[in-house]
Amino acid sequence: MSRTPIIAGNWKMHKSPNESVMFASELVERVASFDNAERVIAPTFLSISGVADALLGTPLQIAAQDAHWADAGAYTSQVSAEMLRGFVNYVIIGHSERRAYLHDSDEDVNKKAKAILAHGLKPIIAVGESLTQNEAGETVAFVSGQVRAALDGIVASDMAKVVIAYEPIWAIGTGLSASGAQANDIIASAVRTTVRQLYGDTIADGTRIQYGGSVKPSNMEEFMSQPDIDGALVGGASLNVDDFTALIEIASRVKGD
Repeated sequence: MSRTPIIAGNWKMHKSPNESVMFASELVERVASFDNAERVIAPTFLSISGVADALLGTPLQIAAQDAHWADAGAYTSQVSAEMLRGFVNYVIIGHSERRAYLHDSDEDVNKKAKAILAHGLKPIIAVGESLTQNEAGETVAFVSGQVRAALDGIVASDMAKVVIAYEPIWAIGTGLSASGAQANDIIASAVRTTVRQLYGDTIADGTRIQYGGSVKPSNMEEFMSQPDIDGALVGGASLNVDDFTALIEIASRVKGD
């Protein structure tokens, strides 16, 4: 089954609102021709409104870096999926930095996924194991468990909106990365197989699964050449317009119809 590749740049805590608008405005011109791949950027919450205005009517899509599961309430510093409607297309949840530093649990990720879908947005659900778990041979069981927990109670009809990102924690921001074959094997066995067990062949074959973890132009083609990798969730390389453009060009050329 053909799956449209999706390249998403997670800017994390980088770029001021002005810098974000300038970057997005330049990027949209640079990547306009690569229309057989989805192109997504995730600025900070402070920058989303300005970036959304700058990109109105363009094919470049916007993601939020998180969302709370409640629509409103006494949750200081939080932003709800309801508040994000009209500004973003996607919301990244379950990123290892959220799990590690802000103690997001599997249950939190699941509640956020349901709230995001309920408001017509699309979750990018990040999963991944630590180096200790990887070296102990626990990767498949652990990542499969994360996928099952994140998708608990999500109905089959919503799965077309769900993107899953496999990001081994040991490869995020470290310069290390799994090989293309290693990443593909884990995505196939721990992610797509789990989706298949939960929802059947058609949905599993249609679900888009990204790889993330020190992705850069020099290794992007290796990842995009793998049959079960449908794009990338990119950190550092998405902060440079030349690098991010190169990643999108490679994905479009290798994976796009």
